Formats: sequence, C-alpha cells, structure tokens
Amino acid sequence: MDKRLIAERFAQARNTYNREAKVQGEVAAKMLRLLQPYCREEHGRQVVEIGCGTGVYSRMLLQQLHPHQLWLNDLCPEMEECVSDLPACFLAGDAEGLPLPCDTRLITSCSTLQWFVHPEAFFRHCYEALTSEGLLAFSTFGPDNLIEIKQLTGNGLTYPSLSELTDMLAPHFRLLHAEEERATLCFDHPTAVLKHLKETGVTGTEKRVWTRGRLQAFCNEYLRRYSRPDGRVALTYHPIYIIAQKTSDSL
Repeated sequence: MDKRLIAERFAQARNTYNREAKVQGEVAAKMLRLLQPYCREEHGRQVVEIGCGTGVYSRMLLQQLHPHQLWLNDLCPEMEECVSDLPACFLAGDAEGLPLPCDTRLITSCSTLQWFVHPEAFFRHCYEALTSEGLLAFSTFGPDNLIEIKQLTGNGLTYPSLSELTDMLAPHFRLLHAEEERATLCFDHPTAVLKHLKETGVTGTEKRVWTRGRLQAFCNEYLRRYSRPDGRVALTYHPIYIIAQKTSDSL
C-alpha cells in the first residue's frame, strides 16, 4: 500500500470531502452515539483521534465528550489547517508507527483503519498507550465496501471482516460492542461515482490512467451490472463499528 499516494489523494480532496462524504458523516455520528453509553468521565480526560481528516468526527467529539485534552492525528499534514480552529494538538504521521500519547483514556477513529497495513499490530500499539480500562472505539469498512468498483476494476483495498477484526482484538481487549451494516448511495451515472470517490479522497489505490476507452468500458459495464429500476446506479458502503476495553491480563 502506497501511503504517500493515499496522503496525496486525501490532501487533494480536503476542500470537497465534507460535501461528498455523506456516508462517512453518518458513520461518525453513529460511532459517537454507540460510544457515549460506555464513556465515563475519566475517558474524557485524554482522547486521541486517529485519522481526523477534515475534522468531522473531531467536532462531534468536542461537542459531546468535552475532552480535557484532545490529540488529532492524520497521515496528511495538510489536514492541520482543517482543524486549526479546534482546541486540540495535531499529530501528523502514519499512526501505524507514530508514538501515541501515553496514559490515554480513549483512542477513537472513524473511517480510517481500512487503510492500515497491519491492524493487529496497531491494536497492540493502542493497548500500550491506553490506561487501565481505557477504550478503543473505531469504525472501519468491511469486505463489501465499494464492491462494485473492485469487481469492475480489480482494484481496491482488502478489508478484514468483522470477525477477523474481533479476533485481532481478542488478545488485548474485551469486546463491548460490534456491529456492521450496509449503506447504498445512488448516482445518475457511473462517472458521478468516480467523481464522488475522487472528491472523498478514496482513490489512493488507483494508479492506472483513465483513458477514454477504459472509462467507456467501465461505464458500460457499471450500467449493465448495477443499474437500478429508476436508471440510477448503486455504490455500496459496508461500515463496521467496534468498541473494546483494554484488558488487564493481556500478554
């Protein structure tokens, strides 16, 4: 996975992301609703958000949890300008290898972990940064995410399933909540799907050039396979939500 390209694509989309990322916004709101019943006052003392992006989830965290200290991380250093108005400390870099603040009470993330190369190692990384009974709460995406694109282009991420993620967490965390769902967006034409993906930054695995012939073939096949009765075309999202608590008996 080319993290440099991923960062570049998201940086290019930072001015259009909030408008286009409807599913990600809904996922962030649901993530916070699911998290709140498990949060005690001490969990708000020090919070780390992984992959803050333009700050959609960050603003929800501040409004609802009122953390004493909020650390915002993102792979793209350009995202700091998007959250510069927030009372938070920004940590630029790849969270898979970036030192996390010690004695953190809550590590949380929305729509980011699907980009990680070694999620199991990252969970161990979080375990080491969290205080006793600290929480790890995140949303990511499952195997059916953007399945239409992957089936037509052969390009896309390899997404761990819900059960695979919970197995990765098991050595270090006690599972509090886990669920998955499917969400469908509809577009007037396959080119609108590609525009949507570009403007949300999620094209970091696509390196091939879209020639006129390739684009026409893609559109024809998309219309043939994924057209709805109203003539529009579908795009699938597959959100996964997990809340887990650090255990005291991890090896």
